[in-house]
Amino acid sequence: MSETLTPHEELALMRSAIDNFDAALVHILAERFRTTKKVGSFKAEHDLPPSDPAREREQIARLRRLAERSGLDPDFAEKFLEFIITEVIRHHEQARS
Repeated sequence: MSETLTPHEELALMRSAIDNFDAALVHILAERFRTTKKVGSFKAEHDLPPSDPAREREQIARLRRLAERSGLDPDFAEKFLEFIITEVIRHHEQARS
């Protein structure tokens, strides 16, 4: 026989799932930035520019398509990626210093 959850218990379960997703996002972002840091060092070592506008446009278009297929607002996905790209470029510029 299954036990019926109270609204507070059900809410706590949903919030726990959200907490797990947030933790996963943080770990994924940390891995992504470890890799982009290597890219920044490589670019600095080879005197390449910190940003690549053509690649950035391609990545934004790709992420918008992924968002649409996943049922996520493509505008939100684009803003999220633009925020990340801005931070990556800042790191790449620092690597040149």
